[in-house]
Amino acid sequence: MYYHDKRLQYPVKVDSPDPIYARMLQQAIGGIEGEIRVCMQYFFQAWGNRAPTTKYRDMLLNTATEEIGHIEMLATAVAMNLETAPTKVQEAGAADALVGAVMGGENPRHIAEGMLHKTLLSTGMAAFPGNSDGLPFDMSHIYASGNIAADMYCNVAAEA
Repeated sequence: MYYHDKRLQYPVKVDSPDPIYARMLQQAIGGIEGEIRVCMQYFFQAWGNRAPTTKYRDMLLNTATEEIGHIEMLATAVAMNLETAPTKVQEAGAADALVGAVMGGENPRHIAEGMLHKTLLSTGMAAFPGNSDGLPFDMSHIYASGNIAADMYCNVAAEA
């Protein structure tokens, strides 16, 4: 069971909305090294833990739950960076054909307004469970072996 506190773990403040930064934050949410992966990895390691004591299982469940808070903070920051981005940021890429080509087009989940500004087409300018290229998170990089020592080594690598 989980408890939701309406306060974020740490306050999110965006002084100057930046769609490019929102895209980087989106990668931190749903990329293969992102918070969704680490959260799910801890959950599955805990659920598969067969140690006689619940000490490690509880630690993994608590850590997974904390990772949900990280996802919440990042998702809030993505929305805040997209929500009120100024037109000047959108227009900044118009002068650079290369930036316009890269940022303008190949992602079906995004639609370009201006050149740099990415409006999330199917998510209402909010974060989603996927990487910054719009690929949905597919859990293919979750490592849970049932061996607590191996799993802990994997977690050290994930957190590094």
